[in-house]
Amino acid sequence: MNETIQTATPNGAVTDVTTERLVQLARSFRALGTDETLRERMVALCRAAERHFGLSHGDVRETITGPIMDALHAPGMILRKELSDGSIFDFSYKSKIARDFVLSPDPKPDHVWEPQTTRLVVSLARRARHAVIGGGYIGDHAVLVARAMESGGRCYAFEPNIESARLMRRNIANNRVTNLTVSELGLWNEDNGRLVMLGDDSHAHPVRATDPGSAEQVVTIMLDSYAKTHGISKLDLLMLDIEGGEQAALEGAIGFLGQSNHDAPTVIFEIHRSYVDWSNGLERTPLLRLMTDVGYKVFAVRDFQSNVPMGDCLIELVPPDAVFLDGPPHGFNMLAVKDERALDPTLFRICRGKSPKLLLYKNPQLHHPTEWLTRLPAWLNPTTSHHHP
Repeated sequence: MNETIQTATPNGAVTDVTTERLVQLARSFRALGTDETLRERMVALCRAAERHFGLSHGDVRETITGPIMDALHAPGMILRKELSDGSIFDFSYKSKIARDFVLSPDPKPDHVWEPQTTRLVVSLARRARHAVIGGGYIGDHAVLVARAMESGGRCYAFEPNIESARLMRRNIANNRVTNLTVSELGLWNEDNGRLVMLGDDSHAHPVRATDPGSAEQVVTIMLDSYAKTHGISKLDLLMLDIEGGEQAALEGAIGFLGQSNHDAPTVIFEIHRSYVDWSNGLERTPLLRLMTDVGYKVFAVRDFQSNVPMGDCLIELVPPDAVFLDGPPHGFNMLAVKDERALDPTLFRICRGKSPKLLLYKNPQLHHPTEWLTRLPAWLNPTTSHHHP
């Protein structure tokens, strides 16, 4: 049953809120959003509301502040935000990524999306000469990777979505990055194939094109072929987030993956229940078997798919046979290494029986980082947050 909401009218009467009044309210928020100063004040107010409520009022982001942000920002509005390290990112307001970035608890956060994955890939980039990112989006990881790489290093980012690739190039320019190459080719297990992207923005899913005349086809390339053309004999870091295309891309990189422990790249890739059937166990999926068959040790990375401060937490890894997988279809990132000695204990923690999908409003024992089980951060604890502006 729908809840009836009443409101006072200018003449003092009380009446039920109508669809027309809701549309008027949305238009009012949109009008406020056209003024940058007023918009920033509304964002600050919503951020303060989230700190005020903490975890005591359910999912405040989805029920209160998120809808306000969606009303405030026109779809596709281009926004700019600075990270704590001075990096500047332009982005389009058209997804949960954008909304959560706008509402980041830290006004200048240390990441755009996925805090622990960002820390992980940046830490690996510091020792890399050649890095490849498949699914570069707006450069939220690629720009930070390129900035972190050692002198002479180069990052190659693949992003078939034209708008996202344009924003990535814009962010490269914003940050004066000179060692990041962007390509609109799609990483796959064949050269000169054709893909179409189903879905929108960051959730677009690649599938083989069946109609040669269909519009906006993506040309494919194997990473092994691309590397040979560009003189890359050793790859240090490979990151893939291509919405179900990860296995095909890894098959196209088998030349690198089959190299020795010393030469093979460290790999970060996403796995999602919508594209991979893990009902018989994560470790038995063809995607993970592809990696283990060539000598990789694979771990699920515990992370928020949001913008959440986690700088005081270790990066937690879960072996595939010990991952808690219950719940609706979801995805998370995996880390694959050939030498477990690369997992610095000052940065990583191995744990078992935990969900890799961190969630604020679910069972803390399964869905919170270990550090939060003894003490919640101040921005989630209303008793310590009321004094913030």
